[in-house]
Amino acid sequence: MDSVIEISGLYKNYIMDGGLEQKVLKDINFIVKKGEFVAIMGPSGSGKSTLMNILGCLDRPTKGSYVLDGREVSGLTDNQLAEVRNSKIGFVFQNFNLLMRRSISDNVSLPLIYAGKNDIYRRERALIYIRKMKLSGYEDRMPNQLSGGMQQRVAIARALVNEPQIIFADEPTGNLDSKTSDEIMNLFTELNKDGKTIVLVTHEPDVAMYAQRLIRISDGQKEYDGSVRAYMEKST
Repeated sequence: MDSVIEISGLYKNYIMDGGLEQKVLKDINFIVKKGEFVAIMGPSGSGKSTLMNILGCLDRPTKGSYVLDGREVSGLTDNQLAEVRNSKIGFVFQNFNLLMRRSISDNVSLPLIYAGKNDIYRRERALIYIRKMKLSGYEDRMPNQLSGGMQQRVAIARALVNEPQIIFADEPTGNLDSKTSDEIMNLFTELNKDGKTIVLVTHEPDVAMYAQRLIRISDGQKEYDGSVRAYMEKST
């Protein structure tokens, strides 16, 4: 199985007010293979969100290597990172991040605008993934006309429309009730079975259990990397 993410000697520091340096990530190392479903956990302030931003090419490390699908991306320019994000990565966020004044179809097709696709192609592709997310008939609705679970399915359709290799999900069930959370996590499970690589950030053990592998971050360092079930059994 080929690797799609290779992190080596990764550090991230921030300069705070007064010139103080805050070390957020310290010597992080791991590999994610194509087709894996990995959960990243850690307490608030542990550095997991910073790590997700770097993995998603939304930020750069201070030091270290990040190879994404065979390409070193840690030193790319903003424009180059944007190209990588749009071609390789799909994002799903806790707050859905939908455009409230645009239709469901427009929201789903948004990555295709950045990819330079024409109107007809964007609409056709959007409808395919709207149907896959069982939202047929809602394509011309506005996001505020949908439930939270339906809005998250729109966000997943948007993440998939460009057929990315990796889905990054940052607390995707954080604003959902338990029943809807289960429905969304079952969708991620099906996507993983279809071959998508999924990296999920969560602080909820029940959500992490849907993954096969757990990377736990504590105080900016990798504390655990292995089976989710083995970790949960050890922690109980």
